[in-house]
Amino acid sequence: MAAQQSQGIQTLLEAEKEAAKIVQQARQYRVQRLKDARLEASKEIEAYKQAKELEFRSFESSHAGTTSDAQTAVDKETELKLQAITKSYEQAKDTVVEKLLARVTLVNPELHRNLKKIEA
Repeated sequence: MAAQQSQGIQTLLEAEKEAAKIVQQARQYRVQRLKDARLEASKEIEAYKQAKELEFRSFESSHAGTTSDAQTAVDKETELKLQAITKSYEQAKDTVVEKLLARVTLVNPELHRNLKKIEA
């Protein structure tokens, strides 16, 4: 009977070793699948990045001309405004100088309002 129990225990130990081996293989398989999934995801991300970069560059090149057009329009508008300011300056220059000189030379001598007469 001892031999049968010993053989039963041996069978259980072998089954346990086999089960541990199967679990280890399953773990290795899962780890490998995760690595493969990460690799595949990184490839997809890189492809997506390249596609978006290409799309951006084509968008940028197609709209690059519009910035120079906008710059030209802004330059023209600035030139027109500068001409209007210069014209206004030329028209009002003499009048402003005359008014300034009149105010500077106009002197009304009077005592300060806070000054009080001191009686001795």
